[in-house]
Amino acid sequence: MLKLTRKLEYALIALRHMQTKGELLSTTKEISDMYTIPQELLAKTLQQMARLEYIDAVQGSHGGYRIHSSMSKISLTKFIEDLEGPMGMVDCSVASDCIQLNNCNIRQPINRINDNIRSIFSRINLSDITH
Repeated sequence: MLKLTRKLEYALIALRHMQTKGELLSTTKEISDMYTIPQELLAKTLQQMARLEYIDAVQGSHGGYRIHSSMSKISLTKFIEDLEGPMGMVDCSVASDCIQLNNCNIRQPINRINDNIRSIFSRINLSDITH
């Protein structure tokens, strides 16, 4: 089944939440409590998003996170691959260490499907989800 990971779901929920707050800071606890997201996983995800410069991290007792860059210029494909690595329906789409690689009779059709999915995700900007 093709689906987003929990980490990506939580990242998108957090981005949408921060987008609604504008310049105001959002804390991990606030987002976690509001959307019933495990706080530890959300904290790690927000830290990664801050390192990738999708959001700003403000340190201190009144710190938190806020949107850093324009979501309309970032494709969903880029965001997914920045957080989780290459998109692929099957391992041979993103790596070449499959033992069936030389014998596989579905690799080309699956790769065409994968390319189409990547193309669709590339046409969706983060702002399409966060607004």
